[in-house]
This record gives sequence, C-alpha cells and structure tokens, in this order.
Amino acid sequence: MLLYNDIFIDLFCRQINHYGEMVCGDVFISRRVKEEGRTIAVLSDGMGSGIKANVLASLTSSMALNFTLDHKEALKTSEIIMKTLPICSERQTSYSTFTIIDIENDGETTIVEFDNPTCFIVRGKVFFNPGWEKITIEEGKYEGKKIRSCKFTAQKEDRIIFCSDGVIQAGMGGKAYPGGWGFNEYKEFVIKTIHNNPTISSAKLANDVVKYAFRLDHEKPVDDTSCAVIYYRLPRKLLFVSGPPFDDEKDAFFANLIKDFSGKKIISGGTTAEIVARELNLNFETKLMQNDPDLPPTSTIRGIDLVTEGIMTLDKVVKILENSKKNITYSNGAADQIVKNFLESDQIHIINGTRINIAHQDPSFPVELEIRRSIIKRIVKILEDKFLKTVTIEYI
Repeated sequence: MLLYNDIFIDLFCRQINHYGEMVCGDVFISRRVKEEGRTIAVLSDGMGSGIKANVLASLTSSMALNFTLDHKEALKTSEIIMKTLPICSERQTSYSTFTIIDIENDGETTIVEFDNPTCFIVRGKVFFNPGWEKITIEEGKYEGKKIRSCKFTAQKEDRIIFCSDGVIQAGMGGKAYPGGWGFNEYKEFVIKTIHNNPTISSAKLANDVVKYAFRLDHEKPVDDTSCAVIYYRLPRKLLFVSGPPFDDEKDAFFANLIKDFSGKKIISGGTTAEIVARELNLNFETKLMQNDPDLPPTSTIRGIDLVTEGIMTLDKVVKILENSKKNITYSNGAADQIVKNFLESDQIHIINGTRINIAHQDPSFPVELEIRRSIIKRIVKILEDKFLKTVTIEYI
C-alpha cells in the first residue's frame, strides 16, 4: 500500500508455536483498505497456549480489527475489548493482550497497546520516541491497568517493531539469560541488526528475532513467540510481461516499455522474449540446464532478470502461489523463481500482450489467448488478496 511521497508499507509477522502445540496462541491479522489507503495490523496474545489461547486471541484481534475498520476511536476500541474480555480468577490477569496499529494514507500512525511488550519505533538507525501517553483505567475489573497509546506521522525508513511475551521470555532459566532474553537485550538486538543491514526487509528482521529467541529456548519454545515489523520504505517494483502486443507494428514500442522500466523485469513466453531481443538488438539464449523437470529451461536476455516459457510456466505459478506462505523457500525452477520475485516485490505491473499465437490455437477460437488472460487474472487476485501486493495490469 503506497502512502504519501511514494512510501510503501512493508508488513510481516513471524510466529512459532509453544513446543508441542499444533496451533499458535498468538494471533496476528492485518488488512489493507484500498479505498481509504489505510493499513491496519493487530497482534494479540491469548493466555496460555494451544487452542484455548488461540480462540481468545482470535476473538480479541477480530474485535480490534473490525472496530478500527469502522473508525472507532482507538481508546474507545480498547475499552470495549477490555469490557468483553474476562479476567483469569487465578492469575488476576487478562485472558488476552493486544497491540493495534492503524496507518492512514498520509502516514499518520496510531498505536494502542494493552499488556503486550512495549512496541518501539526505529527512525533510520536510532530509536524514536513518538510521545507515548499512558491512560490508567480507573474503574471496573481492569482498574489500575494501563493502556499505552501514541500518534505520529511516519517518515521514510521508519520501522515499528512489536512482539509477544515469547520473545522477551525466551531463554528463561538458561545460563545466558536466567531471567529471559529481556526487553532491553531484544531492543539492542534489533538495532544492531538494522545497523548491519540498513535496508533489511520486515520479513528478514522478524525472522531474525524469532530465530534467535528459538535458539535461546533450545528449539523448544516455552511460549508462543511472535515478532511483527512494519517498515516504511520506497517500493520494490517488478514488471511482468507475458504475450506479444496485438499489433506487430507496436513491437518496438512494446520492447522500449520494457527497457525503460525501473525495477526488476520478467518475461514469460518464448515469442514475447524473441520480439524484445530482436527490437532491442540483444542476444536471446536458452540455457541448457533444466532446473524443473516439468518445465522448459529458462533463457537469458541482457537487462531482463528472468526469461521463461509461457502458458505451462504460468499455470504452475498459480499452483505454487495458491499453496505458498510468505516465509517458505523456493527452488531454482522457472515457476518458483517467478513466485519468489513476486513475493519479494511490492508494486507489480503486468503487461499482457493480446496477439494470438497461431502455433497454439484452433483457428476458430483464440484458446491460447483466453487461457493466458484467465491465468493472469488468477495470479493478480492471489497476489492482491493473499499477499497484499499492489498490482496493475495493462493490455497491449
């Protein structure tokens, strides 16, 4: 989702379950509201672990998301949630915690949190204090408890990092951190990681935090462990081209569109690649090594990051996307590499050529053209709905 000054919201949460549990007792949900240019993220930690914790956290996070979507004032939302949540009679603590982050299209960011470890903001390479307010609940079952909130206008290269107790308590009872990793050590780990890699993605930073906590727990986490990162940065752009232009008189225009694009470039389709290579006077070479037994080998054109076969590859791309998660690894096969590039990009522009490939079609009906259009529409829907990518499509 793009904000003012072409800033993109890079958002990711990494989670691992309490050792021995099939589901995570922490719940993270996010939503991009295209019509309003808003991004909302919620992290809730249910008391205990397993199914019961997951149900409590799911209830809390769903309420928080829906109330925020309805533009209910953040503190009012917190009040409603806390009135709904019971208190554990034994521990005298809430059954669930929450952090709510609401980002408007002008960069104004509101954070409200209750009982989660304090989230913090890194501006560039240093910590930034947005001016936190603490509101003490004065009556009811949560009397004396505090809600923290802040509101600030985000800048490019800002990061918000927030987590569940599993991160802070990692390693508890061990030699290195008998009292657990601790909030200060965790913060220092984050800032050191950013210093070492100033453009580190949200996914990589969140993964690094959770992986380190996992090691401190000797790979048997004693609590559900979640770390989420929001990174305000310039978008990573990708151009994906499949199919030659309808009118061959536009071949030169088509090739120059690709040449002039600023970002990564992928061409899917041998005829399309041949046209681009011819019009730009570049060599078009097919690799001998076949990295995917189901697909033809990839090719090379100078200045193009990936060149693949068309329809068969696109069909496999859809299947991989349907079964993909954000943090899995991919093979060197053509379809896997297309998916990897899609998921590493923020803004994806697709050029869908509409010329009929005579070699692939029944003269009575442009089957190949319709198949390509249909597959690309499915790809766009998955990228937008499942992976929250910004996708535009252009027919030529």
